[in-house]
Amino acid sequence: MNPVRKTAFLTATLLSAILLLGSGCSKKTVMPSDGSPAGGSEMNGGTDINYPSADGSYSESGLAAPESMDSGGQVIGNLSINSANQDQSEEYMRTHGRSSIVFSPVYFDFDQSGINAEMRPIVTSNANYMKDNPGTVIVIEGNCDERGTNEYNLALGERRAINVKEYMINLGVDPARIRTVSYGEERQLFMDQTELDWSQNRRADFIVE
Repeated sequence: MNPVRKTAFLTATLLSAILLLGSGCSKKTVMPSDGSPAGGSEMNGGTDINYPSADGSYSESGLAAPESMDSGGQVIGNLSINSANQDQSEEYMRTHGRSSIVFSPVYFDFDQSGINAEMRPIVTSNANYMKDNPGTVIVIEGNCDERGTNEYNLALGERRAINVKEYMINLGVDPARIRTVSYGEERQLFMDQTELDWSQNRRADFIVE
């Protein structure tokens, strides 16, 4: 074979092999300009992920809505009405405990479930918010410091939550709009073994549902 023709034949053969190999590779995913996957169905093992629409809303089956917006979109400052201490700052926790931002927590004396005189105006203020906002439904969470047994503290936390609920009912709040739960010592908010932290762990929180 003529050397020139031989070189041309080898070049054509090599190009054909390259083209065949290229056609067998997986197709590249084209990313839209906003960075979200085209079609949104190739992430997390094929689970659809719904990215926010132009108005910033998220569907229930996709990513959670931003923490600064509740189901009704009501925002106070940077926090939604039911922020309820999802990785909030220490300043927030010292002021609100795990309560939603529109409520203040009620604190208890050591080994006590009764509402002391200092805390009664706070319960009254929380009850007034409930009466002014008849669509609001809450859960009252009873908490204790770490001293005592788990069983004892669960019972103590339950008494604290129930006492607050009964106080609010007496102030005119519909009992159907309040449920209670006790966490005892299981969800310590402040971990240092100081009198201040213990006092702030003995708490009833008010969470908007």
